[in-house]
Parts: sequence; C-alpha cells; structure tokens
Amino acid sequence: MKLDRAQQLAILNLLADKYPDERHDIFIHGEPAEDEEKKIANMLYLEEHGLINSGLTRGSQNTFQTRGALITAAGIDFLADDGGLSAILGVVTIKLHDETIRNLVATRIQESNLPAEQKAGLLDQLRELRGESLKHLTMKILDAGVESMPTLLQAIQNLM
Repeated sequence: MKLDRAQQLAILNLLADKYPDERHDIFIHGEPAEDEEKKIANMLYLEEHGLINSGLTRGSQNTFQTRGALITAAGIDFLADDGGLSAILGVVTIKLHDETIRNLVATRIQESNLPAEQKAGLLDQLRELRGESLKHLTMKILDAGVESMPTLLQAIQNLM
C-alpha cells in the first residue's frame, strides 16, 4: 500500500518547518520512481483531508509536477499537542428552548410508574416553571445525569 503514516507525518513536519512559505524541495532528484509515487499518493491523501496544499498538478503521460507544497492551518493544528486553534474554535454550543426542556421532562413524567394524580400534579408544576426556576431544574437534571455516570456512559456507547 502506498499510504504510509510515517511518511505523512514526515511531510507534515517538513512543511510545518517552512511555514508560511511553500516547500519546493519535497521531491529529491534521482529518487526512485516508486518512492516518488508513494510520496505523491501520501501528499494527495493529506490534501484530500485539508492538511496540506500539495501544489501537485498532473502533467502529460500521467506525471506530476509541483509548484510547491504548503501546510494548512488544519495541518498545523493536527500536529499541535493541544489540537491548536481548531480545538478552541470547534466548541459546540447547544441551545435548548424552554418548551423543549418542558417537553422532555413531561415525556419522562408521563412514562414513569407514578400514580396518575401525582403525574398530573408534576405536569402542572412543570408548566408553571419560568426563567430561573426552569434553568435551575435543567442544571439539576444535568447534575443527576453526571452523577449517574455509568448509566450515562452506557447511553453514550449505545449512540456510537
């Protein structure tokens, strides 16, 4: 197989050392054709994943020429121990509207084994919750979920 993780890492490191300039010396004159083909395959693979701009263009007779290769921000972040800016900027914010929270809790109340009278009372109380009270309930639900970590971990594994 032409794809080689060690060679991909070497290419990324070589380009990172030269950043922000392009590298024009990726290919060595006199390099065996099979080594050059392997390097081209790995560079194109890295480019397809957005880690480098290979600068490769296909010429006549299925040969490749390079204008110079450049590592991308994603490539630099990939090499960074902490994930780089991608890890910081990749934060996902989830917004749950009041009605969504009420509906989720109401569904759980209705599915519970509680007596009908108790369910009705809880559903009435839930409908009355506003603002900070609903926010407080949401935090309590999150706390209870985290405290039930084995069950939470099992739920996460079931989603994968």
